[in-house]
Amino acid sequence: MADAGPVLKDLGDESESLDAVVARDEVDWSAATPAPGWTIAHQIGHLAWTDARALIAVRTPEAFPEEILRALEGGEDFVGIAAAEQARKPPGRLLAEWRDGRAALLDALAAADPGARFPWYGPPMSVASMATARLMETWAHGQDVRQALGLRSAPTARLRHIARLGVRTRDFAYGVHGLTPPSEEFRVELTAPDGEQWAYGPPDAPQRVTGPALDFCLVVTQRLAPADSALRTHGDDAAAWLLLAQAFAGPRAPAARPAPDAGPRWLQLRLSPADPSSASARLRLRATGRAWEITVCTACAHGLVTNRPVGGARSKTHRRRR
Repeated sequence: MADAGPVLKDLGDESESLDAVVARDEVDWSAATPAPGWTIAHQIGHLAWTDARALIAVRTPEAFPEEILRALEGGEDFVGIAAAEQARKPPGRLLAEWRDGRAALLDALAAADPGARFPWYGPPMSVASMATARLMETWAHGQDVRQALGLRSAPTARLRHIARLGVRTRDFAYGVHGLTPPSEEFRVELTAPDGEQWAYGPPDAPQRVTGPALDFCLVVTQRLAPADSALRTHGDDAAAWLLLAQAFAGPRAPAARPAPDAGPRWLQLRLSPADPSSASARLRLRATGRAWEITVCTACAHGLVTNRPVGGARSKTHRRRR
């Protein structure tokens, strides 16, 4: 069982780093960021909104099915609408809400049973995985905010969590493109900001990725195209992976530079009354009483319930995630 202490501390530190950027009096919260249609207020509002959803999952997991229902019924731009609502708040109020919410989430995660699993829009999360996902998103959206302000942040050892997440999500990235991942592990060797070497995978693996940890984290959060990075690949499979890599569930982030588009990424859950595999399954099955297919975009809470039972035809559309 992973010790969540270090990642919880790093999540707090990453949040404080971004806070110091946006809390300055001269910051224009209406400034556009790389995500189309999103200002700095949208970015901070989105972080505050997601922290609030995470807090519900940790404190009152029995209430989280209602959050899934809202996501399913909210339409394909559910998260964008929520961010827009947040962005209409005065900056001072929004900043205070983000501060209060993230502090409450950190306290709740620190007090949680280390073996607990929390419901989410995708697979259930452990304490460490929830904290890592929040750190990754805070860092990635922080890059968008800093870019809007013409700032650059010095990379830190906190990137280790994001790099590890990027490596662990390799097979997922293939899966969301409808591809079968290579059977063998890859070797990933990254140079940390302080010069330390971070290595993942078998030392003798023929498929390899090497280079700066910062560039790898920017690539797997799709803030930088592999061709514009200092990463080097050895082997065709490793090169192909970087074009697909993502440390988050859901569709490609619009803040990323252009990359080959394989369409929306979806988690498809086939559910039955005898096997309610998630909170969303229990919620919907009470209403239908028979097997239905629920499709959820796990990163941004977009989703829909098909209008046919499992096995029937279905259609779906999805806008790009901000």
